[in-house]
Amino acid sequence: MKHVYIIAEAGVNHNGDVALARKLIEAAHAAGADAVKFQTFKTEKILTRNTGMAAYQKENLNSDDTQFQMVKALELSYRDFADLKAYADSIGIDFLSTPDDEESLDFLAGELDLPWVKIGSGEVTNLPFLRKIAAKQKPLILSTGMSNLGEVERAVRLIRTINNHPLVLLHCTTNYPCPPAEVNLRAMQTLKCAFNVRVGYSDHTEGCEVPVAAVALGAELIEKHLTLDKEMEGPDHRASLEPAEFGEMVRQLRAIEQALGNGVKWPNPSEEKIKPLVRRRIVAAHELLQGTVIDWDHLSFKRANEGIYVDEAEYLIGRRLNVSLAEDFPFTWSCLGEHISPTQQHADDTH
Repeated sequence: MKHVYIIAEAGVNHNGDVALARKLIEAAHAAGADAVKFQTFKTEKILTRNTGMAAYQKENLNSDDTQFQMVKALELSYRDFADLKAYADSIGIDFLSTPDDEESLDFLAGELDLPWVKIGSGEVTNLPFLRKIAAKQKPLILSTGMSNLGEVERAVRLIRTINNHPLVLLHCTTNYPCPPAEVNLRAMQTLKCAFNVRVGYSDHTEGCEVPVAAVALGAELIEKHLTLDKEMEGPDHRASLEPAEFGEMVRQLRAIEQALGNGVKWPNPSEEKIKPLVRRRIVAAHELLQGTVIDWDHLSFKRANEGIYVDEAEYLIGRRLNVSLAEDFPFTWSCLGEHISPTQQHADDTH
């Protein structure tokens, strides 16, 4: 059974408040997530000051601020992230963060020495940045929202020329919240077939049905936004799960993880107990006298407490009964005698 790695995407749902970020770490741990993930950036290095917000950001924030203004208010310091990682380590949950600029990459991969580098969907075509990320020689998780297969192929090819560490590709639709009709989960399977790598799903839908379906389709990693309150102000809260909902998602994912099994078709121990009472056995179709040579019309197939199973019925044909059997009495091997050939039976019948 493969363990599905579940990331609670805290992202920027801390709203720029480090105390709130700590609460998100606690909530992720309590919900059963394997990891909690944030986003690390220096706003001036990733945005021009007049860059507009995306439509979903304007709608979720009900604001006409620039993207720069919005993101700057969500920025945490490197010291904040160091403290948050230490806190996550202390309570036993993996700490991850997506670097959005080279300086933040150096900090996360170097000073914090995070075990994975998670790459956001917006960087799939940022080949210079991908080259620097790959050069860190860390395992990589790459989200592929907004990308076509050719763009993903180019990114994977570049990464593989530099970095042979594990690579996980996450199918993703970059819309917050994402309607089910835009999910296209089968594209996750396309990524697995095309690049022969582990795949997962970064979810922005409401609810937890789609992540559950993703695991059923083979996702080995699920990333889902976590918030303490969907009604909080911020760009991603609406597409997030609250702690109780996230915990329920984890429960469902773990159930599906177990239900997928190992693929070997074999009865479970619980089935072995039921099988003797459910599979048909061979019983006498009517009263049969000692010496009767068994033919098909002597046999009936019913559930019984004992007796020979129906799949061995052909081995009874032509054998002589050692004892008489009442109707519905089960056949056992001890009640059967020698096999009588058609010639011998004909001779017996003529005497």
